[in-house]
Amino acid sequence: MSRRPSHPARTITAAAAALAAVGALTAAAAPASAHAPAQRHPAARHVLVLSVDGLHQSDLAWYTARHPHSALAQLAGGGVEYTHAATTNPSDSFPGMVGQLTGGDPGTTGVYYDDTYSSALLPAGTTKCAGAKPGAEVDLTEDLDKNKDSLDAGQGLKGLPGSILHMTGDPTRLLDPSKLPVDPKTCRPVYPHSYLRVNTVFEVARTAGLRTAWSDKHAAYDILNGPSGKGIQDLFAPEINSNATGYAAGDDWTKDNAATRQYDGYKVSAVLNEIDGYDHGRTHKVGTPAVFGMNFQSVSTAQKLPTSDGLAGGYRAKGVPGPLLAKSLDYVDQQVGAFLAELRRQHLADSTTVILSSKHGQSPTDPQALTRIDDGPLLDGLNTAWKAAHPGAGDLVAHAVDDDAMLIWLTDRSKAATAFAKAYLLARSGTGNGIDGKARPFTASGLKTLYAGVAAAGYFHARPGDSRVPDLVGVTQYGVVYTGGKGKIAEHGGAHADDLDVPLVVTGAATPHGVRVDSPVRTTQIAPTVLRLLGLDPRSLDAVRAEHTRVLPVR
Repeated sequence: MSRRPSHPARTITAAAAALAAVGALTAAAAPASAHAPAQRHPAARHVLVLSVDGLHQSDLAWYTARHPHSALAQLAGGGVEYTHAATTNPSDSFPGMVGQLTGGDPGTTGVYYDDTYSSALLPAGTTKCAGAKPGAEVDLTEDLDKNKDSLDAGQGLKGLPGSILHMTGDPTRLLDPSKLPVDPKTCRPVYPHSYLRVNTVFEVARTAGLRTAWSDKHAAYDILNGPSGKGIQDLFAPEINSNATGYAAGDDWTKDNAATRQYDGYKVSAVLNEIDGYDHGRTHKVGTPAVFGMNFQSVSTAQKLPTSDGLAGGYRAKGVPGPLLAKSLDYVDQQVGAFLAELRRQHLADSTTVILSSKHGQSPTDPQALTRIDDGPLLDGLNTAWKAAHPGAGDLVAHAVDDDAMLIWLTDRSKAATAFAKAYLLARSGTGNGIDGKARPFTASGLKTLYAGVAAAGYFHARPGDSRVPDLVGVTQYGVVYTGGKGKIAEHGGAHADDLDVPLVVTGAATPHGVRVDSPVRTTQIAPTVLRLLGLDPRSLDAVRAEHTRVLPVR
């Protein structure tokens, strides 16, 4: 890994000659497409992908300006930094990570959130499928675990949490099939990996005979295995929403930022073991993976929690990290530094490319804009109004996910029903609360725009009537977070810049040094870039072919 240059980072224009010298492909010049043939001799043998959930490009810029000799500054200044990168919309963990590793947006991958609905599948537990009415929640959270209260998701390890590195690398064994939706054609449970409509970089790498590994926060990240179910050879997925041993009773690892850092530390240890050529638990010598990595959660919880560890969470002012967030950024920097040091120690620095980004941002970064709204009464009121207008009808809302966006699936998908729901929600006003906990009025259910029916499908470039696309998609007014009480000061999932503007850095093998790309890019471009770096064909990815996803301007 190269150290941060003493001169300022060059813009893509100023660095054109340097990029051209290493065969750079850009969207603006000769062309950064996925259609070029794979290289015969890849310059990278390993690609380490890191997602710092919640991290904004502005956070990275703030941190590196104040810590110019940090590991994060080394990454940002030592390779290619994309200053206008956007993650998927919705900006949630599952579509965000799936997008990075498939090259596709939700309209293509079929993954809109971590907890959604399908009008084509049967409810979990269905055993008699003939004649059963379709319509089922698709839950990709801790609820699928055999034991969601345990860090090992129900494996039964002794000595937790210290023994967690002995957790299986095959988390499908830890999913309870009775909690999975059912395919009406086969009458069998639909596992997360088979729910994904497109293949992943892991599957392409496996087909090429390369080793793969990943670490994430739920066993349901089995989805990254891809439709084959065999993309990731070593998937380490300790349950983040389990009971956090040693912390307040009933709290999970996200309720205390120190707990989140401890939790992240287990995944860091797994990746360090993999850099050293072992499996995640350091039990078997298997070789350093060609594609591997992890996500960090500690920045995300530092943005959400009002206070933790005696420190104020979130931002002091617009875009200015407060003390808890600054501490979490220090933590992530230290762990990134440990990865870079271990790569050097194992003589892998010259053959490894590191990609740093985020599944999602977090909103609002302006604490004074926060308006917390309890969405429960809004949805209950919609159901009540629908039944009053349609005697004998059941609830109109089949499923809803509201963080700082509003995604609603209806039991009646007709134009009349979606129009009814839209009109009702846009007419609601009420009172929420602000950053100080005091009453704060809201209008239009906290929404800026609400797309319904065909317009909702169009918003995601999905086919109208698709069994997975929401029937209503609400873009909130800036600062709105749907939550009861006062326990959160930020969320993700929405379409604001705070949700979408994430960092993206590619550095190491096969990249130039000190280059800054200011033109817009997407995190979905990470997937074809990973394959190109490894000398594989980006068009091996289904989503790349469907969306014409371009390789990043790297080399």
